[in-house]
Amino acid sequence: MSTARMLVVAKAPVAGRVKTRLGAVIGMAAAAEVAASSLLDSLLACTAAAGAGRCHLSLDGELAGAVRGAELADAVRGWTVHVQRGDGFAERLVNAHHDVGAGPVVQIGMDTPQVTAGMLLEAASGTDGHDAVLGPAEDGGWWVLALRDPRAAGVLARVPMSTPTTYDDTRAALLGAGASVGTTAMLRDVDTVADAHHVAATVPDSHFSRAWSAVTAR
Repeated sequence: MSTARMLVVAKAPVAGRVKTRLGAVIGMAAAAEVAASSLLDSLLACTAAAGAGRCHLSLDGELAGAVRGAELADAVRGWTVHVQRGDGFAERLVNAHHDVGAGPVVQIGMDTPQVTAGMLLEAASGTDGHDAVLGPAEDGGWWVLALRDPRAAGVLARVPMSTPTTYDDTRAALLGAGASVGTTAMLRDVDTVADAHHVAATVPDSHFSRAWSAVTAR
């Protein structure tokens, strides 16, 4: 297990608040089910990588009343849960890292249910030789940010998020602040039907794949 802390930045899966691009095609209720399963897989990977006591969830919303809320609450038993703070997503990311406190941190979101404990451990180990490790996403963003010192996340406040150049812009901001930046594996975010089909096929035994199969069978 890693001695780094794991940090998941997520929204509570409530219909109409998560996976809205996907929801426009499959319906918002179904999209919330997909989002909940993706978040569940992500939480379980973090616990496997570091143990519940070293895991943090920065949450927008409440698990009570969310889709699969009881399962998600069980998955974060022993975790530290923080309420997200900030006006925009970039500011919320900065504050989430700040809330974790001093020491190495590995941060992901809820869009890559194919993430494994091994991938997280690889990102964490990268901070032995770099100030930061950034994992690119196929859409131009990033799926993981590992930092030796979470204060380095302050540069995110100046980076436009959810754009085709977010990975490049984040890397440039870190380098511009004097940080050394390593890279790790590229993953595919789940934002569209095509993304969901692809990712579900890569992790057939996951909560995500089972949820996606149920949605597409309707």
